[in-house]
Amino acid sequence: MTMNIVDRIYDFFAEFGGQDYGEDVSQRDHALQCACLAQRDGAPDTIVAAALLHDIGQFIDRAGAQAEMSGTDGYHEHRGGALLRPYFPSSVIAPIVMHVDAKRYLCAREPGYREGLSAASELSLRLQGGPFTPEEAEAFEKNVHFHDAIQVRRYDDAGKMQDMAVPPLESYRDLLIRLVAQGADRPRREAASDK
Repeated sequence: MTMNIVDRIYDFFAEFGGQDYGEDVSQRDHALQCACLAQRDGAPDTIVAAALLHDIGQFIDRAGAQAEMSGTDGYHEHRGGALLRPYFPSSVIAPIVMHVDAKRYLCAREPGYREGLSAASELSLRLQGGPFTPEEAEAFEKNVHFHDAIQVRRYDDAGKMQDMAVPPLESYRDLLIRLVAQGADRPRREAASDK
């Protein structure tokens, strides 16, 4: 029997959420701050969930520690997307998978953005390929989830404050359960052709 994904998410946070990942807050505090900022903005549930879970891939195979420990990219955005994709709609998954590219995009397109990155984000930026080329930026803008990815990236950048008051992790359980109940996007079945 497949383990309930929401319970698995909570198990991940229980085991790894207290870890430092090069910022001034723990993984759990960062996730909760990002989700709280999304809620304060009145963002849809899918964006709140993406903000909460955007770094869940850092808990898989110590991907979150690879930049600092071995100078390599752990591809946490893709690991997280792969973990969650069978259960959540693409409106949750896409901003998670795209939040690293959103940083690369903003570094290329928004004057002053890169100068505001934390030291850990600057380190990971170099390992993730650096700012987008003009062609990469144009292609990124055409993605249907472009604006959502930028929004989640903004929460990611802002959710690194010490002592920010946030709702507890448990307060998001019902939201995640609702989104899982909606299910992952299912590809439309093409009618079989006998011709």
